[in-house]
Amino acid sequence: MIIGLVTAVAASVCYGTGSVLQAVGSRRSAREEAAAQADSGGLQTQLTEHGGPSLSSTAKAVVTWEFILGTVLDFVGFLLGALSARLLPLFLSQTVISANLVITALCSIKLLGIRLRRPEWAAIGVVCGGLVLLAVAAGPEGTGTTPTSSHWWLLLISVVVIGGGSLVVRRLGTSGAIVAGLLSGLGFGALGIGVRILDGVDPFRLGELLSDPALYAILVGGLGGMYLHTVALQIGSVNGATAALVVGETVVPGVVGVVWLGDATRPGLAWLGVLGFVLAVAGAVAVAHYGEGEGALQQEAVDPAPASH
Repeated sequence: MIIGLVTAVAASVCYGTGSVLQAVGSRRSAREEAAAQADSGGLQTQLTEHGGPSLSSTAKAVVTWEFILGTVLDFVGFLLGALSARLLPLFLSQTVISANLVITALCSIKLLGIRLRRPEWAAIGVVCGGLVLLAVAAGPEGTGTTPTSSHWWLLLISVVVIGGGSLVVRRLGTSGAIVAGLLSGLGFGALGIGVRILDGVDPFRLGELLSDPALYAILVGGLGGMYLHTVALQIGSVNGATAALVVGETVVPGVVGVVWLGDATRPGLAWLGVLGFVLAVAGAVAVAHYGEGEGALQQEAVDPAPASH
């Protein structure tokens, strides 16, 4: 339990710092492209017809040094998070990892110059309080043994969420930041579930590992989640997008862990676990709500003025 908690906290720090570095790179890229197009009198090709970031804009964002460093931290966080998902109940590991919301908020003050208001600090405090209650209530994790058909279902759902979600977000344009954050969280949630049920890990059997659909659900959820999170950071509030991600990667895996994988709380503390879970998610939703206004202001800062003809 202790090793699992330590790795989950470390994953949270990596994810939170990585998100802010990715936001710095995304927004610097957007400003540079907008300035270049304004100088040349060109059209806003960094945006789609719906106002969202184009594929070329997203591609340019991911090659900035800040974004690359943030991605490295995300990868380290993924490895640590995968380990914690094998050692802890999913409702605990995913919720502790979601505390990266706090790290994101603190780093965004320094690196993005964002000033958090009292309601946002209060919401972050609620998240932290919920995490403490969850840690106290958590019992042993379930076995994670599931039929092969459920692995195929996880892969199918991951493809639908990431593929369909990407199309929806692109049509929503600049109003799709919170949706993109939520869908990226669902992708990371599928990743966490996949890691938990993955065959061929203990004991290690390469053939069984490579033939398990859960492995490919992990890849789809992880890579698709990173893409959608990048889009959310380009068009919205870093705190709001991360909070929406927290809801997606916490609620579904937590419920799946309890209902499907046998995760449980300590005897007599189920009520405390439910309370902690509700508080953590409600606090994250509140941060997402308060972050929408911040995202609108930041979008105005990076959008170029309309070209005169």
